[in-house]
Amino acid sequence: MGFNASLSGISTANADLSVTANNIANVNTVGFKESRAEFANVLTATGYGLQNNAIGSGARLTNVAQQFSQGNIDQTGRSLDLAIAGEGFFTLNMNGSRVYSRAGNFQADKNGYVVNPQGARLQVYAPSADGTRFDGALTDLRLLSGDSAPRPTSQLELAFTLPANAKEPTITPFDPAVSNSYSHSSGGITVFDSLGVSHIQTSYFVKTANPNEWAVYNFVDGVPVNNGSVPGDPTATPPVPAVIGTPTLLQFSDSGALTTPADGKIPLGAFTPSTGAGQLAMSLDVSGSTQYGEKFNQHNTGQDGYASGKLNEINISEKGVVYARYSNGVDVALGQVALSNFNNPQGLLGEGNNLWSETFASGTPRTGAPDSSDLGQIQAGSLEASTVDLTQQLVNMITAQRNFQANAQMLSTQDQITQTVINIR
Repeated sequence: MGFNASLSGISTANADLSVTANNIANVNTVGFKESRAEFANVLTATGYGLQNNAIGSGARLTNVAQQFSQGNIDQTGRSLDLAIAGEGFFTLNMNGSRVYSRAGNFQADKNGYVVNPQGARLQVYAPSADGTRFDGALTDLRLLSGDSAPRPTSQLELAFTLPANAKEPTITPFDPAVSNSYSHSSGGITVFDSLGVSHIQTSYFVKTANPNEWAVYNFVDGVPVNNGSVPGDPTATPPVPAVIGTPTLLQFSDSGALTTPADGKIPLGAFTPSTGAGQLAMSLDVSGSTQYGEKFNQHNTGQDGYASGKLNEINISEKGVVYARYSNGVDVALGQVALSNFNNPQGLLGEGNNLWSETFASGTPRTGAPDSSDLGQIQAGSLEASTVDLTQQLVNMITAQRNFQANAQMLSTQDQITQTVINIR
């Protein structure tokens, strides 16, 4: 009986050494969770009432439990390196099977899918059509590589201050080519057509004979876009001049506030680009304008269109939303990283390569968005380090070695006792 107990002690000490060796081997493995060898005593069955006299039969290995504690998060600066600060696992698709990992060293494959080093694809919630919601079915994350589409301008903003002491121009009628026929002009706003080609919108301000009243003429690439304007044709024989049309009247109160138009919106006539793009139908918002002082000042300009753009970078927020950022300032949401958690993470089946799979013991995965429920946040440009404490493992190694030596010495002692008994005459 003593021999068996010592042999079991040697076996458990050897198992403890093996677990420690595995931990030390993975001290630099991304997302690795250290393991702990767990043991139980072995007690030989005895008859009823004889338990007080029972002698144990040694020990046995009952479990190698992984410790799912938080590892240190190290900055890498690489956009597809992801770390989870808190609970949860990355959800991956490995050839149609769902697997889970804490290692976020992802990369893009030749088809643009975001994968781990073994080719398992990162799962995300697909975005809605407007990119504001992420509650659809899980799908593989795929990075965009093409240009973003342009957006034609529909709304313009122009804020200015007109001088209250302005006089009527000395030359009439208004002609944009004659500077003395208008009082002031805007610096020009760049607008875009449906093909992403830029054009310049310019406003000309003419002081009228009425107090606190101005006429504003609007042009795009030198073509009038006032009410009733008709583009000319300088290539015709003889050349056909443009019809400038009727200007929009701006009226101000005696305190300088804009009163007409009441909503500050000036509808611009249709402009047909020569690029083959569709007609531009725009509205100019001058609601922030005033009439003060003695000088013309332009305060603010803006418009809602943009040209096509090239992909600059991939950005991932703390909530796991993956954005493609383009050179034209547009962010396109590609999806939201899906995290999963389990009631019993230690019940997961280790698949190797930093992967785990669901088992009956782990329970059903709870999958959701980062930073929701009990799921952690995503830290992009970072990786979670191994949880192995090398100093602690070296101490464990020494302890297991001493246990091994002690059990071996116990075998030697029992052998000597047995030999003594055999030699009795």
